[in-house]
Amino acid sequence: MCYKVTMNDDFFMEKAIELSVKAVENGNEPFGAVLVKDGVIVFTNENQIYTKHDPTYHAEMGLIRRFCEETGITDLHEYTLYSSCEPCFMCSGAMVWTRLGRLVYGAGNEDLERILGNDGCSCSKMVFENSFWKPEVKAGVLREKSIEVLKSYFSNHKKG
Repeated sequence: MCYKVTMNDDFFMEKAIELSVKAVENGNEPFGAVLVKDGVIVFTNENQIYTKHDPTYHAEMGLIRRFCEETGITDLHEYTLYSSCEPCFMCSGAMVWTRLGRLVYGAGNEDLERILGNDGCSCSKMVFENSFWKPEVKAGVLREKSIEVLKSYFSNHKKG
């Protein structure tokens, strides 16, 4: 008997969360991103702000930067980006400029800011609502699992 395995948002988010854990193991903050087209992972990246000595090397920004450079593809309207945590303003802006088709994230920025003891906002919503390009957004996929990773890391580390 044959079974067709259908990859869904939970499957790809699990991969992004695994990358966030790997980022910590590699000396960075706990954020991971996965780029998918037609149900296939085409690129992954983890946060590398400390190992690359570049505060802009967030998981999403690094993924977009490297994917576009290595493939020559700069229009991502056919792609979905999975992020373990809602992208910041900078990363959301990159998603607008590359015309990302869909964004799926786990924990929200408001969740992250609460962990850090701050008030927060929905960065991606604010950027997308005020931009010429508005990716489809699905929030909260495996949210609790993503929050666990963030809490574990930021209970012992400061942000930035």
